[in-house]
Amino acid sequence: MLTNMDKLYESVAANGPVCVGLDTELSYLPATDAAKTAGENVVAFNRALIDATKGVAGCYKVQIAYYESLGLDGLRAYAETLRLARATGLPVIADIKRGDIAKTAEMYAKAHFTGDFEADLITLAPYMGLDSISPYLPYCKERGKGVFVLCRTSNPGAKDFEYQTLADGRHVYDLVGDSLTALGKDYRGEHGYSSIGLVIGGTHTEEATAIRAAYKNTFFLIPGYGAQGGKAADIAQYLTKGNGGVVNSSRGILLAWKKQPGVAFDEAAYNECVRMREDIQGECDKL
Repeated sequence: MLTNMDKLYESVAANGPVCVGLDTELSYLPATDAAKTAGENVVAFNRALIDATKGVAGCYKVQIAYYESLGLDGLRAYAETLRLARATGLPVIADIKRGDIAKTAEMYAKAHFTGDFEADLITLAPYMGLDSISPYLPYCKERGKGVFVLCRTSNPGAKDFEYQTLADGRHVYDLVGDSLTALGKDYRGEHGYSSIGLVIGGTHTEEATAIRAAYKNTFFLIPGYGAQGGKAADIAQYLTKGNGGVVNSSRGILLAWKKQPGVAFDEAAYNECVRMREDIQGECDKL
């Protein structure tokens, strides 16, 4: 079976590693229609952005918090945005970062791998243990779904817990990565990558080479490029010949129109995706 992680690998091979983050806040829109609700305005913006970028994006990522903040109107916008993104044929990641006890996780898995909020891949938090991850795995095995689990993140607070040293000399993020990689061996797809991927931030680059070498069969979701300070030269070290990961940019793409005066927001988003793709590919070619 061709898994969604396989499809992500193939999409990156065809279009490049840019992950368009649809973390759409109403204030990001250059204009709104007073006759529409906040959610409807967000959907109209997202629709135009998706149409403009689908030829240069490796995938889309939809961060649910931006939609939850608008209440029921926002959740309708979230469901519609997922539908529009998935209709492109590109893989879609739902950034939900769930992490809870097994029975609750079963309900989250059902909610986000089926029905109105169905996505191809989702993000998870591992700190309640592997039994908080296991309820998602039947969907990986039976339906080809995929998960990206927080490992070493891009935010400054990553140093608070993830970098703490264990008795055996490893960091907490090493323990997380090692445990999930071992679990993922039973879920490898046709291209060799597990359906259990890792979120590896691109802003802390000192360990990049070691992390990529340690998890050769693990696909990475790499946040931190652009607005958070991650540079293409750093990001390239987490990829394998330009693949093996997707690099998310949200504000950099959504707000590209602010840096391109006189250019329509959807065209500006396309331009930024192309620039970002070429920036990263140029650095990958140097390795």
